[in-house]
Amino acid sequence: MKNLKNTTLALIAFSAFSFTAVEKEKKDIKTEDSKVIWKGYKVTGSHEGTIEIQSGSLTFSEDKLVGGEFVIDMTSLVSTDLEGEYKGKLEGHLKSDDFFGVETYPTASLVFTNVKATGKNSYEVTGDLTIKGKTNPITFNMSIYGSKATASLKIDRTKYDVRYGSTSFFDGLKDKAIYDEFDLVSDLVF
Repeated sequence: MKNLKNTTLALIAFSAFSFTAVEKEKKDIKTEDSKVIWKGYKVTGSHEGTIEIQSGSLTFSEDKLVGGEFVIDMTSLVSTDLEGEYKGKLEGHLKSDDFFGVETYPTASLVFTNVKATGKNSYEVTGDLTIKGKTNPITFNMSIYGSKATASLKIDRTKYDVRYGSTSFFDGLKDKAIYDEFDLVSDLVF
């Protein structure tokens, strides 16, 4: 009888443990405290600026990153390395159909599809990045410390039909060529 009781208790405990769902906690990004910097490169130099996060969240399970999603406000794209007329011209051109077509595509998005821990506070993240209505996978590293996260992404703009000034599509550009890859560096607070 004693063995039957112990076996029954063990089965009940095992069943409860087996079917207990692991709680996931979604933490919203504090958009006003977070920052995304972009940097684009050309033969004769580079330009950089900022772009705002419209909304975003990171998902954790037992304090480990397991997911995330972001919406970027493409209309907020600004240059921080120029002033006056040249600043306005660059911003207007980047927002035009030559580049990001923000009138038609006012947002871009990133949805995490796989997160793998690579260290105590570091992760390799794979996600679906959508720009100008085109979605492609992207892999990058993310570090998390307390309620802050940092990530750097290198994006090939030609995968999103952003071809202006690309030597991958146009010959004879010489010093007017713009490199296909640009960088995004994000400092997130949640």
